[in-house]
Amino acid sequence: MSEGSLSGKVAIITGAARNIGRATALRLADDGAAVVVNAVKDSEAADAVAHEISESGGRAMAHIADVTDPDAVARMIQMAETAFGGVDILVSNASVRGQVPTLEMSLEEWHRVLAVPLDGAFLLAKACIPLMTRRGGGRIIALGGVAPYVGTASRIHLLAAKAGLVGLIRGLATEFAPRGITCNVVSPGVIDTQRPMSAGPLPPMSTRPPIDRKGDPDEVAAMIHYLCLPEAAYVTGQTLHVNGGLYFGT
Repeated sequence: MSEGSLSGKVAIITGAARNIGRATALRLADDGAAVVVNAVKDSEAADAVAHEISESGGRAMAHIADVTDPDAVARMIQMAETAFGGVDILVSNASVRGQVPTLEMSLEEWHRVLAVPLDGAFLLAKACIPLMTRRGGGRIIALGGVAPYVGTASRIHLLAAKAGLVGLIRGLATEFAPRGITCNVVSPGVIDTQRPMSAGPLPPMSTRPPIDRKGDPDEVAAMIHYLCLPEAAYVTGQTLHVNGGLYFGT
């Protein structure tokens, strides 16, 4: 693998065993970054992604950790620092989905779905920012979604979590810009991914996007990759929509 724009950088990507996370891990590694491939339990799939990167001449390690567990997050960050020297890039992609009518939704289910994307992004950012500061800056990218902008029935917990990421990222962007850390949200539309049975079927779209097809995980990974580059140093606090025109952000 030739030296790329991200050579010497270290990226932690959560939920990286498949779909957008996997595509992002491969994309950043191809441009020179050392990558921590995180998954919550599928060690076989995470190992396969790390192995694919290593086979192509890159540097990667798989690490199983629940991003809602502060101790597990701390261990993962320590592992990245020990193995690769620090952390420069955090991609908070881990999420869970559920489909429960609002009037049937328990508080436990509400908290379960909010915790992974929102609590996880908070805990990871809090753990990574000191390391990024010591290395002169960094990139924090959270994966949102189009659903909070267009509305979806029976998924208010997921919509609330993804909408909450926008506020979290804007606050981080404001607070840590003086340290050279940029923070952004990438918000995918309907992407052609493998979905676990627990996620339920894709909700029907009230309208079709002008680009009349599902997106590819690589197309989302390309946006994430751009935000990691030196050329994106003046982009922070933004929500970048990758949805084929399903929603036109303002």
